[in-house]
Amino acid sequence: MKGQEGLRFHPHAFLAKAGAGRTIIQCTKRQVVFAQGAPADSVFYLQQGKVKLAVISRQGKEAIIAIFEPGEFFGEDCLAGQTLRMGTATAMTDTSLLRIAKDVMHRLLNDEPRFAKLFMSYVLRRNIRVQEDLVDHLFNAAEKRLARALLLLAHYGEEEKRDIAIPRISQEMLAEMIGTTRSRINAFMNKFRTLGLIEYNGSEMRIHSSLLNVVIRD
Repeated sequence: MKGQEGLRFHPHAFLAKAGAGRTIIQCTKRQVVFAQGAPADSVFYLQQGKVKLAVISRQGKEAIIAIFEPGEFFGEDCLAGQTLRMGTATAMTDTSLLRIAKDVMHRLLNDEPRFAKLFMSYVLRRNIRVQEDLVDHLFNAAEKRLARALLLLAHYGEEEKRDIAIPRISQEMLAEMIGTTRSRINAFMNKFRTLGLIEYNGSEMRIHSSLLNVVIRD
């Protein structure tokens, strides 16, 4: 790989276009990127849009375990010897993805320090997020979990804004994300709206920074 890319290798430029062992894929809303049980032979980099990762139990119950946004990788479990996909990845919006073959990813991680640093930084951030989600599920009530999920979807803290608009997400999807029923989500969302913590505006939902009070209160 060094011979091909040289010392001037730039990870972000590499991830922006197709080439040997990597393909750009355009997905429409609700299109399946890969299905649970399918061969795990590649890693995906999300260029535009949103993708959800869900696991379906033997009883047919679905749980959303992650939502990916631009600049994030997913499907990297194949690099650790996983031969089959453990979940189903589905586009939540019109989406642009870069599919990178597993052998190309291995060569990049071995031969390109800049790319390895970028990828490992993402993996570490993701691991921290997974741990935070686990603690959230173990110790927080559903109302707090919902408030935290909405703030995360709005990227609260990353931008200096008191109010952030995000695309509206169905109550069914929110219920799957935090592990509760749709009826409870409906009750919590109505409560948040009555308190002025969120607003609905057509296809958007506006998240107010005051929603953080629900998360931090005892």
